Amino acid sequence: MPRYVVGIDLGTTNSAVAYVPLDAEAPALEVLPIPQLIGPGSCEERTLLPSFLYLLQPEERSSAAFHLPWDDTSATIAGEFARCRAADVPHRVIASAKSWLCVDSVDRHSPILPWNSDAEGEKLSPVAASACYLRHLQHAWEQRFPDAPLAEQEIVLGVPASFDPVARELTVQAAALAGLGNVTLIEEPQAAFYAWLADLGNEWHTHVAAGELILVCDVGGGTTDFTLIEVREDGGQLALERLAVGDHILLGGDNMDLALAHAVRARLATEGTTLDTWQFRSLVLACRDAKEALLSDPRLTHVPVAILGRGRRLIGGTVRTEVDRSVVEQVLTEGFFPFCERDAEPEGPASVGVTEMGLPYAADPAITRHLAAFLSRARTTEGEAIALPSSILFHGGALRSQVLRERLLAVIRSWSACADRPRPLGVRDFSHAVCRGAAYYGFVRARGGVRIRGGVGRAYYLGIATAMPAVPGMQPPLKAFCVVPRGLEEGSEVELPQREFALFVGREAEFRLFQSAVRSDPPGVLIEDLGPEFHELPPVRTRLDSHSVRGQRVPVYLRAKVNELGTLELCFVERHGPGRWKLEFDLRASARNPNRPSP
Repeated sequence: MPRYVVGIDLGTTNSAVAYVPLDAEAPALEVLPIPQLIGPGSCEERTLLPSFLYLLQPEERSSAAFHLPWDDTSATIAGEFARCRAADVPHRVIASAKSWLCVDSVDRHSPILPWNSDAEGEKLSPVAASACYLRHLQHAWEQRFPDAPLAEQEIVLGVPASFDPVARELTVQAAALAGLGNVTLIEEPQAAFYAWLADLGNEWHTHVAAGELILVCDVGGGTTDFTLIEVREDGGQLALERLAVGDHILLGGDNMDLALAHAVRARLATEGTTLDTWQFRSLVLACRDAKEALLSDPRLTHVPVAILGRGRRLIGGTVRTEVDRSVVEQVLTEGFFPFCERDAEPEGPASVGVTEMGLPYAADPAITRHLAAFLSRARTTEGEAIALPSSILFHGGALRSQVLRERLLAVIRSWSACADRPRPLGVRDFSHAVCRGAAYYGFVRARGGVRIRGGVGRAYYLGIATAMPAVPGMQPPLKAFCVVPRGLEEGSEVELPQREFALFVGREAEFRLFQSAVRSDPPGVLIEDLGPEFHELPPVRTRLDSHSVRGQRVPVYLRAKVNELGTLELCFVERHGPGRWKLEFDLRASARNPNRPSP
C-alpha cells in the first residue's frame, strides 16, 4: 500500500519533488532535498535538480570524483555539475530534453541528444534522457525513504498543459523506463493552482467569486504556458473548471539569458573586447546567474561577471564586466513583455527557405503578444468569446521578478483600461509550485477536497469526405465532425444518431482524426472548413470487414467514448442492421490498429 503522494516536476530547466503522507490529517507538503554533484568530488543537497545531463568521458566513469552516493556505474551525471559543464563541453551535455518530447519531426526514441553533437555513440533519446532525470529523483527519494520505494507510492507527474497526446504518452514511457510504471499526469498550470489552493486551505474561496475567470500564466526556463480556469457555483458551493489551454510555446527564461548575453557582448565590443564562441557560452550562463541575483534582490544594482580565457590566456585572457539592473529590466521588459494591442498576434518565422533542424522555438519573443492571441482564441464551453481574466496566477521561474509581474499586469490592464483587474493571486514558492501542487492534487484525489474539473483538454473531430461530383486531380475536401467535445469527462460516452454517414467496408481505407485545444463545439456538429485551429493526429489506415456486409457503403451513425487510459473509441453502428465496427485512437500516442468487428 502506498504511504505517500509524491509530486514530480520534470521541468525543462529544473526538476523537483514534493510529498505528503497519505495518512496526514492535513496536507503538510514537504520538498525533497536532492543530492547532486556540484563539482568533482563535491556532492550537495539542493531542492532543485537542474535538468541537464552530462555524458561522462570514459576516463571519468571510473573516477570516484564522479560517483553519487547511490551509484558508481552511471555513464551520466544530472544536475548542477552538468549545467556548469554545458559551457565547456556543450557536445556532451543534454538540455531541454523535455521540449524534444513534443517535436514530431524527429524520432523521440532515437539517440539524437545532444543535438548537433558529433560524438559517436554518445547520445540518448529524449525519452531516455527524461528517464535519467526521473531515475536520479528516484534514487534521491529512496536514499531518504529506504523503506518506501518510490515505485510503490502514488506518483503525480506534471506535464505542460500544451503537451499533445503523443508527448504525454512519451512522458509516461520515460517514467516506466525509470521503473515508475504507474503515474498520474497533471497539467503544470493546474498543479501551480493546486499549490495556491494548498497554501490557502479552506480560505481560498474568500479570494475569488463565482463568475470569475483566472488566468494561470506560467513562464518557465524554456516554455510558456497559459491556462484559463473559471470559478462557478455548483449546489451552493464554489467549483473550478478549466476552460482553455494554450499552445506549446518554446519561449522562456533561456531566451532571456541569451538576450542579456547579446546585450553584454555588444557593450564589450564597443569597448574593444571580442568574445569567441566558447566565451559567449560562458557569458550566457553568467548572465543567467546575474539575472536571477538581480531579480531576486532589489538591493543589488549590478553583478560582476568574469569570463575566463583558454589555454595560455586562461588568466591573462579573463574578461571582467558587470550586468546592471537597468540593462536587465530594459532588455526583459521591452523585449519580452512589450505593450501591445489586445488583438495582437505573434510575428511569424522569418521567410528563410532553409533553416537548421532543431527545436521549434517561438519566432516572436514577445510573451504579451502570445498571450493576446491566446485570449482572443479562447472560448467558453458554450463557444462564446471570453472576457478578460479577473485574476491572474503567476508561475514559473522567469516570473519570480516583481518587475516582470508588474509589467505583465500593466499590459493586460491596458487592454481593459481597468486599473485593478486582473488582480494577482499570491504564490509563495515559484520554484516548487508544480511539484507541491501535484502532491496536493494527489492527496485530495485520495482523501477528498476541491478539484479542478476539465475532462479532456481538447475537442476531437473525425474527418468526413464531402459528397461531390468527381473532379480531375482533386480529392473531395474534408469536413470535421465533432465526436468528443472539449471538457468531456473520461469514461463518458457520446451517442450521435442525428447524423448518418456512409462507411466503406471490405476495402482498405484511411480514417483521419483532428483535435482542437480552443474550439468548444458540441458533439454532432459538422464543420465545413478546417481552419488553423485544427491539428491532425496520425491517421489509421485499415480494412473493416464483416461476414454479412462486404464491399459496399453501409449507412452508419457514431458512438464515441474516451476511456480513463486516454483512448478514443469510435464505434460505427449500422443504421438498419447488426453491424458494429470499432476503431481505437490512442490520444496519448499514435492511432492503433482497430479491433476487428464482430460478424
